[in-house]
Amino acid sequence: MWPFVPSGRPSLTVRRGVGVGLLVINFACGGGNLALDPRVFSPSLGVDLASMTASPGGLYYQDVQVGVGEEATRGSQVRVFYQGWLPDGRLFDSTLPPAPPVSFTLGAGEVVRGWDEGIRGMRVGGIRRLVLPPRLGYGSDGVPGVVPPNSPLLFQIQLVGVLR
Repeated sequence: MWPFVPSGRPSLTVRRGVGVGLLVINFACGGGNLALDPRVFSPSLGVDLASMTASPGGLYYQDVQVGVGEEATRGSQVRVFYQGWLPDGRLFDSTLPPAPPVSFTLGAGEVVRGWDEGIRGMRVGGIRRLVLPPRLGYGSDGVPGVVPPNSPLLFQIQLVGVLR
């Protein structure tokens, strides 16, 4: 099940019809930070990096709905529904009802690094959009046939459960 990272290597359920898109990425000077060119994202995705919060590591996030339940902290077992898009607007993976939510331990490296960083601090019932630079997603390897190398990714995450 995607976006889990077993044995330190990306794994992804392959969806038919997903091809490789052209990506424009600018690398910022200094500190190894990655700056994303907002023109990378299809207008259909509604990504406005200027209205999102940027982390020092290059992750952009925006709460669509703030939850009021238990907070997701490092080491907690979280359950989420999600959708993931490539910059060209193609949905490449999704777990929405009636599918069960995915579960993982936050901060344990079981998922892409952008999820470990971007889900931390959410509360149950919350919905957050995450824009991951390549190094917080699948990096220079990508996922052959699904996620191109050096691809930024957009996710919408809904936190549905937290267990301690």
